[in-house]
Amino acid sequence: MDQKIKTLLWLDDIRNPHISDWLMAYAPQFAYGEGEVVWVKNFDEFVNHIKFKGMPDMISFDHDLGEDVARDKVRMGTSKRQARKQKKETKSGFDCAKWLVDYCIDNKIPIPKFGVHSANPVGAENIRGLLNNAMKHI
Repeated sequence: MDQKIKTLLWLDDIRNPHISDWLMAYAPQFAYGEGEVVWVKNFDEFVNHIKFKGMPDMISFDHDLGEDVARDKVRMGTSKRQARKQKKETKSGFDCAKWLVDYCIDNKIPIPKFGVHSANPVGAENIRGLLNNAMKHI
């Protein structure tokens, strides 16, 4: 009998899950290569992965996305002020979580296991609250 390889979808624009102890701290079951870790950095990559590769077994969310884009823009000559403005317009991990809830409702599938590794305490709590509430009602 074939056993499906477990998948963790790691949503973060900056933190590489394969460097440092990120996996050990937030998804220890994936820290020793016992599953596939897919790193997505923004809303579009998150949505496309789920739509085209299927629902992962677990998702770890960062809230604040777009820092990587802002840094690149500043390096390319955009003013810091303009880069900050564009970063604010970038969809967040909370936007990803809202999309996930709608996707799960529309497709009649459960919310997968999840964790939140965001350094933004308010954003992290908003993601947890949304997903925990959705899990109760789906």
